[in-house]
Amino acid sequence: MPEKRSHHGSLNTHNQIRSRSSRAQLQFPVSRVDRFLRQGHYAQRLASSAPVFLAAVLEYLTAEILELAGNAARDNKKTRIAPCHVQLAVRNDVELNQLFGHVTISQGGVLPRIHPELVQPATGGRSSQSHVGRNHNYSVKAK
Repeated sequence: MPEKRSHHGSLNTHNQIRSRSSRAQLQFPVSRVDRFLRQGHYAQRLASSAPVFLAAVLEYLTAEILELAGNAARDNKKTRIAPCHVQLAVRNDVELNQLFGHVTISQGGVLPRIHPELVQPATGGRSSQSHVGRNHNYSVKAK
C-alpha cells in the first residue's frame, strides 16, 4: 500500500527541493551566476557545471580577501574592515596583487612606505653625509 501524504508536505525529506548552491555547499548563488553568464552572451553554449565552478571561485577569492583584510584590521586595532584594510590585504599578498594589479580600490589609500634614501642610518656617531665640523684639506697647486 503506498504511503499517504499529509497536506503539509511529503513524508520523505530527501524529496525536498534544494538549491544548486546548497547542493554544491556554497554560499554564493549559483543560479544568479548562471543567469548572469547566460545574459552576458559569453558563449553560445554553457555547461551546467560552469556557474557552479565560477561561484566557487568567487566565494574562495572573497573569503581569502576578507580573511587578509580582517587580519589587517586586527593589526590596526580596529573591529571593522575598512577599504584601507582591503587595500593593505590585496597589495601585501603577491598573488592577489598580481590579480588586482590594475584595479583601483576606492578610499583605499596607499601603502605606507618610506623611501630608503630618506631614512638616516642608525649609527651612534655622525652620519656619513654630514659635512659640518669636518676638516677638509684642499690643496691648491701653484702654477
